[in-house]
Amino acid sequence: MNNQQGSNRISSGVIAAVSAAVIAVGGGVAWMTSKTPDSSTSSNPSQSVQQPNQPTTRQPSNNNEQTATVYWLQSKGNNINLVPQQVRVAAVQPNQVLEKAFENLLAGPTESSDSTTIPKGTKLLGLKVENDEVHVNLSENFTSGGGSTSMMARVGQVVYTATTLNPNAKVYIDVNGKRLDTLGGEGVVLDQPLTRDSFKKDYPI
Repeated sequence: MNNQQGSNRISSGVIAAVSAAVIAVGGGVAWMTSKTPDSSTSSNPSQSVQQPNQPTTRQPSNNNEQTATVYWLQSKGNNINLVPQQVRVAAVQPNQVLEKAFENLLAGPTESSDSTTIPKGTKLLGLKVENDEVHVNLSENFTSGGGSTSMMARVGQVVYTATTLNPNAKVYIDVNGKRLDTLGGEGVVLDQPLTRDSFKKDYPI
């Protein structure tokens, strides 16, 4: 009988020890789990570089502003290159955006590396956007001064700036409300409408 009771005491002791061990191990696992970084929230430097920046700190966009592109000239060897400059303009409608762009163009470049052959004092008398066409009406000053290279360069500035919103648009250039057929004393013939593609082909600068 005593042996049976001793056996019972031993079994109870074993059970208690095993239970304590399980509790201890479980607590250790729980502690380790709480200290192990969650892969879903940990920052991996290589991953953060590959993913695009989230617009969490971006300032609210101004719905009354658009980006237009004005084209200036830069000399490179014997060639003259048309170079773009993006400008923010306070406008929404295509007509308004292009009018603001031309205001910047006719005011002249702000960077010393840029130049223009559009004569000082040239005014924008009107601008109209219709479907894939842009009609630009300039003052008489546009036709004054310079040789054929100067004339072609200024036409390029007008064509490229006028097509900033639609690179495939057709451009019509008027002076004082009349279609401009020839430009300058050397009689540069303008085959209108003009496009970026036709300008590259017919008026190399």
